[in-house]
Amino acid sequence: MMTAPKVDLLKIVESMINLDPKMRFAAIIDPKGNIREGIMKSGKTSLKTQKEEEHFCQQVAQRRKMRKEFDRSLGKVRYVHVEREKITQMVVYTKKNIVYFTMEPEMPIDTKIRIITKIKKITAGI
Repeated sequence: MMTAPKVDLLKIVESMINLDPKMRFAAIIDPKGNIREGIMKSGKTSLKTQKEEEHFCQQVAQRRKMRKEFDRSLGKVRYVHVEREKITQMVVYTKKNIVYFTMEPEMPIDTKIRIITKIKKITAGI
């Protein structure tokens, strides 16, 4: 019996972070909210502590479960976009994981949509 090749999550988050100079952070989170792989763009500093980041990722996983309640009536979530004063936060759901990434807030919306589309393609197999 052949097993599927192991997916290199580090390569995936590196390719995500390199999509645009204004990308800040990229992570792949399991359904329980644990960070499977995550990297900060070199030259950027995190706006959250490690503990805050871990707590936030657990909340992202909880929100996925809450949003699932509305899939039947509203359809599946395509992506989540949160615009804050200091950062833009995005979440994309794959079959088995959650993809979380941040970018600088002053990007045009069409650039953000282009990045989301590329990240969905990059992460489709996870």
